[in-house]
Amino acid sequence: MTVYIGLLRAVNLGDGTQVRMEALRALLRRMGLEEVQTLLQSGNVIFRSPHPQGSELEHLLSQRVSREFRLRTEVFVRSAEEWRTVVGENPFPREAEADPSHLVVVSLRAAPGAEHWAALDTAITGRERARGTGRHAYIVYPDGIGRSRLTMARIEKSLGTTSTARNWNTVTKLAAIAATIESR
Repeated sequence: MTVYIGLLRAVNLGDGTQVRMEALRALLRRMGLEEVQTLLQSGNVIFRSPHPQGSELEHLLSQRVSREFRLRTEVFVRSAEEWRTVVGENPFPREAEADPSHLVVVSLRAAPGAEHWAALDTAITGRERARGTGRHAYIVYPDGIGRSRLTMARIEKSLGTTSTARNWNTVTKLAAIAATIESR
């Protein structure tokens, strides 16, 4: 069975988006997933699954999580191998080392075309820097994420797809947990 990382979009941000991680783990176990672990309270889950990766697994998890917790959310799923590639291809290694909380990886539902990546570059009005390829973007927020005009809504509009983001600290912790599960 393959090890996967699931990222829930926009949970535990306020009223109507609450998901207890204990309840999330229980749901995934009832779905037949194994070695289910969560990280933080922001909807990060690592698990083994007999299901093949892809939009079918993402759709299944999104549907079940939304129904179980009565909220609208999406789940973005990446294999542990794909996540290692995300970590290994980071175009901002200096920033990852010096200020990992201001570097985010944005997981995208679909891979944008070149015109969408150009639109993201155009959307940047501050000191942020962005690089992306495939279904991931890396964004550095040197002045902080909360004050930036490069919001998730602007990123999604520019790239033409939905997304969810995690800071570099979380990205590397997810990779470490997935590697531990794979080694068993």
